[in-house]
Amino acid sequence: MKRIAILCALTAVAFSQKAPDLSGVWIVSSGLEITADPPYKPDALKLWQEHKANLSKIDPAQYCLPNGVVRMTNLPYKIVQTPALVVLLSEGNTHSYRRFFLDGRPHNLDLDPNSWNGDSIAHWDKDTLVVDSIGFNDNTWFDDTGKPHSDELHVIERYRRPDAGHLEIQYTIEDPKALTKPFTFTRELVLANREIQERFCTDTNRLAVK
Repeated sequence: MKRIAILCALTAVAFSQKAPDLSGVWIVSSGLEITADPPYKPDALKLWQEHKANLSKIDPAQYCLPNGVVRMTNLPYKIVQTPALVVLLSEGNTHSYRRFFLDGRPHNLDLDPNSWNGDSIAHWDKDTLVVDSIGFNDNTWFDDTGKPHSDELHVIERYRRPDAGHLEIQYTIEDPKALTKPFTFTRELVLANREIQERFCTDTNRLAVK
């Protein structure tokens, strides 16, 4: 009963505060690739080199698989915002969407402890939406160059709208199995004067990632 009361109190506080409006259709304007090399441990660095040498054969995107949390495309993303839930929809990937729960719940990995997009909970830090995600498989990449991660990936995203036409996302990446230390980088998105469209990814050449 005490835990329920605490969750109800957190929800009431979240609802009583007027959150900034992040809703809209957004396109990445810079930073599809992570320019700085992640601080990889030797095994992860070796895996990245193997990925780079075989991008045309093993890129998960060629098999219509989800991009995951960190990797983004130059196609639009739509944010739908409510007091208790923020949803991120991607035009470029019909297999996945992301949900950021704002109702005070803890992480719940009982249903799917190793998923493509992980389990995401969120809270507001003044004008910034802070999204905490865990529970990943190791099948996605950080960007188009094949940067890998392990199933111990932990991602903190900070969504902030510095002005009406721009959205900043700061990523803090933790992965004790693959990285020697956490690293941080930022992407900028611009507001698009359009809606996301229906788009299908079809894999006609291969059936599974080898």
